[in-house]
Amino acid sequence: MKKYLLLLALVGLSASQVAAQQLVELKLEDALTYALENNPSAKNARLQLLISKATIKETTARGLPQINGAYNLDYNPRIPVVFLPNQPPFGDPSNPSDVIPARFGVSYSSGLGVTVSQMIFDGSFFVGLRAAKTLLELTNKDLQKAEIDVVENVKKAYFGVLVNQQRIRLAEANLSRIDTLLKETIALQEAGFVEKVDVSRVQVQRNNTYTQVQRSQTGLDISKQILKLQMGMPMEYEVFLAETLEELSPKEETLALLGEEGKERVELEQVSTQLTLAGLDLQNNHSQYMPKIDFIGNTRRSGAGNELDRVFNKSNWFGSSLIGVSMSVPIFDGFGKAARIQKNRVQINQLENQRSFLKESFKTELYAAKANLKNDLSLLKVQEENLQLATEVYQIARIKYKEGVGSNLEVVEADAALIQAEINYLGAIYDGLISKINLEKALGLLKPNLTN
Repeated sequence: MKKYLLLLALVGLSASQVAAQQLVELKLEDALTYALENNPSAKNARLQLLISKATIKETTARGLPQINGAYNLDYNPRIPVVFLPNQPPFGDPSNPSDVIPARFGVSYSSGLGVTVSQMIFDGSFFVGLRAAKTLLELTNKDLQKAEIDVVENVKKAYFGVLVNQQRIRLAEANLSRIDTLLKETIALQEAGFVEKVDVSRVQVQRNNTYTQVQRSQTGLDISKQILKLQMGMPMEYEVFLAETLEELSPKEETLALLGEEGKERVELEQVSTQLTLAGLDLQNNHSQYMPKIDFIGNTRRSGAGNELDRVFNKSNWFGSSLIGVSMSVPIFDGFGKAARIQKNRVQINQLENQRSFLKESFKTELYAAKANLKNDLSLLKVQEENLQLATEVYQIARIKYKEGVGSNLEVVEADAALIQAEINYLGAIYDGLISKINLEKALGLLKPNLTN
């Protein structure tokens, strides 16, 4: 239901609202739902599914009766001449030539007919029908793979926006904090308690923090554009994410992934289906050695006359019909079928090699994904502790500075260390989320499982 409300909100906007860059508030589930409907790759995969369904109908049609109608109306400005021998008893003694020209035909002729054919036996038809259904299975697998890729890319882009949103909040808080320190230091310098170099030192830190705010804003804008691109959302919309990184990173769920064994990857299913298709193509080429038998029948009415109005006279029309069976037997094709069969066998070997390689590479991918997630979780814990320590150090440095027992340099250094700790902490959270997505993909669990 959320999907349709979101689509209605986006599609139903007036031109003036679009021009004003309408703000759309998103949660991760909303973003995934919208992306699965609007991402170009997912849309094309669904269209390809329709093509495969039409291919089945097209293949089935070959085994159904084929009926064709024909009509003709011909005019002979000069009727063709047939030469006959000028010999008795039908010869013309007055004609000195040894041949007599005779015109067989009339000026106008017309005909109306219907031809019916029905395949009785064609080995390639039944193989082709199975291949078309297998192609539909492969297209379904391709759609699943496209949707998995969409989910992966949208999640990573979504987390990228969240990181940059959080980075801006921290950078602005840091800027506010350093601005307060700068005002205090200026006041102390004017009162003669600190030197001008202390003010300059804080001003440098303030400028660096301001630069960090600007960079974070640019990073946020770029990450939002990437997210909209992955979702298939028009660029004129402005998005705001209503969730935080912490809400989307429950530790219990993440740790549980490390104990999962995983499921068969859709990529393996794709290769297995391609193997089935290659086997059917091999059967199809073998079937080309078998004869083809068809039933044929036609009926026709023909009329003629030397004048156009006589052509359509009922007395000048006559009927004919034919019923029969035709069979074609392949005898020699220059070894073309043998070459195609050889090619099929090589293709099957290639696909079997590819499947074996994928199985081994997926084991390696799974091992690496689990190792990376373990490492990222460990680093996240370290960075979390480091952030707490940096916060404590800054607070102590501020207290000492206010009480006159600490230096301005200690406060500036502690502030810089706190900012770096915040950046490292955010990076560790983002890395952990990306590693979690990679592990879900390696386990075969990264599948669109959204409620409509």
